[in-house]
This record gives sequence, structure tokens and C-alpha cells, in this order.
Amino acid sequence: MSFRLDFDWVWDFWLADDGERHHMFYLHAPKALGNPDLRHRNARIGHATSTDLRTWENHGRIFEAGAPGAFDCTANWTGSVTRGPDGLWRLFYTGSRFLSPDSNANIETVGLATSPDLFNWTKQPGPICVADPAHYEVLGSSSWPEEAWRDPWVFRPQGSDLWHMLITARSRTGAEPDRGVVAHATSSDLSTWQVQPALSQPGTGFMHLEVFQYLEVEGTGHLVFCCDAGRLTGRLAGQPGGIWTFPVENFPGPVDPTKARLLVTDELYAGRVAFDRAGRPMLMAFHNVSADGIFHGGVSDPMPLRLGADGYLTLERAP
Repeated sequence: MSFRLDFDWVWDFWLADDGERHHMFYLHAPKALGNPDLRHRNARIGHATSTDLRTWENHGRIFEAGAPGAFDCTANWTGSVTRGPDGLWRLFYTGSRFLSPDSNANIETVGLATSPDLFNWTKQPGPICVADPAHYEVLGSSSWPEEAWRDPWVFRPQGSDLWHMLITARSRTGAEPDRGVVAHATSSDLSTWQVQPALSQPGTGFMHLEVFQYLEVEGTGHLVFCCDAGRLTGRLAGQPGGIWTFPVENFPGPVDPTKARLLVTDELYAGRVAFDRAGRPMLMAFHNVSADGIFHGGVSDPMPLRLGADGYLTLERAP
């Protein structure tokens, strides 16, 4: 196992590369809670670095949750890191606010922190991007227990001046619970964001599509996301879940998640593709619930990927 902590559960993570070191930002919560299901309400973001994606130096927590009543007062969840044209690093993350200790009602929004060096972070006033009820479910508009607006993945296509954010969300229309979509927002300055219509339609078999990543391998674009077996519905009900991927053209643009294939089943989850110093794509993921139903956590060693003859990413060998 590539990265784990003795006293904390570790799960979702995302990566940044400064050219010398790989930086991993990861969710963690204390095992002293006893029940790993409680980790989501107690999640904080930690930071570790590596030169080879295998041996990691842990640098600990980067900041605390927000003050009572803030958009991130309960927990800090998954995000992404990008570097702006001004040289400043920006961490886009999910702020989670549960409405009461006894309720699953939860409002998720996107926050922003900035850093000159990937070590010292300053939270910006937030949230900076929230669900627009013109396009997306909000809390109370359906039977879904949360206002899903999380896991921001921010990127700028080559040659473009416009930044794009992919977000886990649910459509305001469609048959419940089959409303998972690829939500979308745009910005010209990484600070002010305009929520756009979803890039996909509801009804594709995913209650949610989470932990997005867009990447290019050998000149072709690919979308990676996650959905476990318990959140599959419709045409996919009863099938295995896990880490999914499919090739995309002219992205960001309309996409069809019915083309997605399983890359790894959900004993591994929240997959991220990193590139080693030789430029080879490597899949990393956290260790999810085992066959005996126990949550393990901790980030896997990198697993080499290749581009298949059919244009889909696949593992060189089974994990």
C-alpha cells in the first residue's frame, strides 16, 4: 500500500505536480471515531509529497473546517488543484454543511484556497460556486437526501482562455433516482464561476457520477469518474460498480455516460490518473470496503494503464 496513516482513515485524494514532486491532497478522519461511516462528517484535507508516487512524506492537515454556520462548517471534501497563469496554486474543494447531527440533510458547495507553494494555504471567502436550481437538484426538490454539488475538477483546455469545472450533481429533471449528471461551470479568471447546463443527460443508470478527472493519453481525451454498486440504477441496477472511464471528443462538450466501462470494481475507489516521470499514465485509488465488509482506506500503489485498441483506458494487469 502506497500511503496510509496509523491513526486516521484515508480515502479520496487528488494530485498536483510541481515538476519536482508529486503532491497528494487526501481526506482523512480519526479512527478513534470507531465507525468508519462517521468519517464523512469529520473529514479534513491532508497533504503528502513524493518523487516516485510510491514513497510519501506526510505533511499533515492543510486547514480546518469552517466556523459554525459556514459553508464548510461540517467537513472538507474532495477537490482538485490547478496553477493559474499568475503562478498561484488554487485548491478547489467541497464544503459540506450537515443541517443537524441527527439528519442526513447536507448541502455541498465549492470553496477555494490559494497557495504560493502547495504547502501554505489561505481559504478564500466562499462558497465560490453553488448548485443552480434552474439546472440541478437542490435540497428539498426531490427525495435525495443531499444537495449534491461536490468533487470539483478544474482544468483549461490547451489553447483556451476559459477554465472549466466538472462537478458531481444531479439533474432537476428525470425519473428518480436516475438523475446523476456531469455538472459544468466556467470561469475566465478562476474566481468568478458561471454555472452551465450539465454536459450529460439524466437516465444513464448512475444515481451520481463522482470524483471526476479529465485527462489526455496519446492525444485522446478521457473522462474518469466513480460510482459504486449501491448507486447504480435503471439499466445498471445489480451490476458491479467502481471506477469508470470512457473516451471523449471535443471536450468539454456533450458526453454520454452510457459509453462508460468499468476500469476497476469498487474494492478500489476514487481513482486518479497520475503521470510518472517517464510520462506513463498510472492509476491510483483508495482501498474501499473489502469482501468481508470492512472499510480499509489508504491509497494504493500506482498501477500502469495503457490505451487499448478500442480507444479505452485499461489496466496493464489486474490489481
